[in-house]
Amino acid sequence: MKRFVILVALIAVFGMTGLSAHGAADTTKKDKNRETFRQLELFGTVFDRVRSDYVEDVDVEKLIENAVNGMLSSLDPHSSYLNEKTFRDMEVQTRGEFGGLGIEVTMEDGLVKVMSPIDDTPAFKAGIKTGDMITHLDGQQVRGLTLQQAVEKMRGLVGTKIKLTIRRGKKQPFNVTIIRAKIKITPIKARIEDEDMGYIRITSFNEQTTIGLKRAFARISKQAKGGLKGLVLDLRNNPGGLLKEAISVSDAFLDRGEIVSTRGRKKNRGQRWNASKGDITKGLAVVVLVNGGSASASEIVAGALQDHRRAIILGTRSFGKGSVQTIIPLPGHGALRLTTQRYYTPSGRSIQAKGIEPDIAVEQLRLEEISDDGRRREKDLRGALSGDGEKDTKTPPEKDEDAEKTAAKVRDYQLVRAISILRGIAFYKRSAD
Repeated sequence: MKRFVILVALIAVFGMTGLSAHGAADTTKKDKNRETFRQLELFGTVFDRVRSDYVEDVDVEKLIENAVNGMLSSLDPHSSYLNEKTFRDMEVQTRGEFGGLGIEVTMEDGLVKVMSPIDDTPAFKAGIKTGDMITHLDGQQVRGLTLQQAVEKMRGLVGTKIKLTIRRGKKQPFNVTIIRAKIKITPIKARIEDEDMGYIRITSFNEQTTIGLKRAFARISKQAKGGLKGLVLDLRNNPGGLLKEAISVSDAFLDRGEIVSTRGRKKNRGQRWNASKGDITKGLAVVVLVNGGSASASEIVAGALQDHRRAIILGTRSFGKGSVQTIIPLPGHGALRLTTQRYYTPSGRSIQAKGIEPDIAVEQLRLEEISDDGRRREKDLRGALSGDGEKDTKTPPEKDEDAEKTAAKVRDYQLVRAISILRGIAFYKRSAD
């Protein structure tokens, strides 16, 4: 074990040599290096003591992995160590297919917080919502686990069950049992609304997103009667994904200008991405829907289109994940996910912790046709007189199938408002012409 301590010390010495190569006379830097050496020596001493004196045999690999994860999780909720299996799973997920429950999560106050349920997955169908806090997994407390450990427990064989204990707002915690499934993310859903309004929903940003967006827009453009009058781009509950896809989706609606920039501790490593000429909609009016489940890549798109006044942002404030995680492969040891930079919108706004404020704030409501069935009328009263020429019989009214369908249809209020705005813009353009 002493050799382990010596190895750590040598790493520290090599690190000091590299750090002080630019100025050996820098006393402050030397003092910092000595302190770093002292702390690494402390780690080695504690590791040695645990390995030799702990009440039970310890798994050295797991002990070091937990120590590394503890170091990273103390930085922010998104930095973590990915072992080889988790790293492989992440690579599969970015390609659009993986196994599990279908939720994007983060860590908050020691609990797993749901950033967003993914459409048409077991978690989505079970009613899991953005902001839900998962306190127990199969009866075992989440507190004390790293985010990665919690995620691994939620994953499992397809067809197996897991019981989540959910805390939602001020309500009493409740249990939800979910059957794991193979999660295949179809990032784009599209349809025509009211015959001439386009609706495209992006559920995540994976390698298929931009291609799917362009194909979907071309398809609904042909389906619309008399051509599309406007487009709703739905980014609600979209937890994000690949940066390059967020940039290319933004570029699809912009002809020029900055899309997003990143800045970190080292000023010379900042990056900036600009749009290329070509708007797939050719200037069509666009409304973007966002909510508290719209995070990361979704916020990049919404922020870019908002700053360029290319779209109206409607809904509620987005999640506020404006940090960049760099995946650094560690040969033979998985990878390191490290927060290295922050995102900034074209106007220079930081997304981190602030999110995107909508241009038009609209809380989600549900619109239903209210039926008056069961309400008593004059003819229902005992001894009521019959109307002129009406027989004193009570025959049930004929069913209006269209009315029944309308009454049964629950509409999305934010979407209704978005389409209403697009109608107004289309009317204004016609009047101006």
